[in-house]
Amino acid sequence: MIHPTAIIDPDADLHPTVTVGPYSVIGPGVVVGEDTIIEPHVVIKGPAHIGARNHIFQFSSIGEATPDLKYKGEPTTVTIGNDNVIREHVTIHRGTVQDRGDTYVGNNNLIMCYVHIGHDSVVKNHTILVNNTALAGHVVVDDWVILSGYTLVHQFCKIGAHSFSGMGTAIGKDVPAYVTVSGSPAEARTINTEGLRRRGFSDASLSDLRRAFKLIYRQGLTLDIAMERLEEMAADRPEITPLLESLKLSERGIVR
Repeated sequence: MIHPTAIIDPDADLHPTVTVGPYSVIGPGVVVGEDTIIEPHVVIKGPAHIGARNHIFQFSSIGEATPDLKYKGEPTTVTIGNDNVIREHVTIHRGTVQDRGDTYVGNNNLIMCYVHIGHDSVVKNHTILVNNTALAGHVVVDDWVILSGYTLVHQFCKIGAHSFSGMGTAIGKDVPAYVTVSGSPAEARTINTEGLRRRGFSDASLSDLRRAFKLIYRQGLTLDIAMERLEEMAADRPEITPLLESLKLSERGIVR
């Protein structure tokens, strides 16, 4: 299962079912779970923990030290969950001691060609990061997010669950849950109706989320007042809660 030209450090821990292609390099402190496939010319540096049934394509680099000038070689990590597809030329850097100390990718994500995931970022579950998307350090991407090609995300931004970015979007502030953004700088356009419908949201839920979007973006309310109205809606409309929570967690301010 391991090609004879691959270089596997004796201190790496690979499950017996792992496949490693030609000329890949696996360093010390790397743990790889069962049935993961590592294609040719992949470099993985530790400490890194990679779960089960991942497929990592050629020329990807995982666990390299961040170029952040504050980083001075401290022991930090990368953690990757299960069932992810990591396509060609993806780069995922380790964390820094100034933040989490770990860069985290959850489960069931599709990370497409040339995507960069910067230090201390968190990418949760069921996301799609399309070609050339770049996450600066300290970014959080919640579940079911889709970032279209060439999306750029500034450091410390939070991208809410089920949100969507158009191609070439430059995100410099937090994106609330469910919201579609596009442009440079990013502007909020509407609710991600098509994505939510594909995930089984009812017409009634979509109608409620459109009302919530208008409260935030179309009625001239302050954010505090809009959040008070959303609190009232969320009492009997649970789909509003992720939107409300993403607003409460915002530290950079939200995309307008």
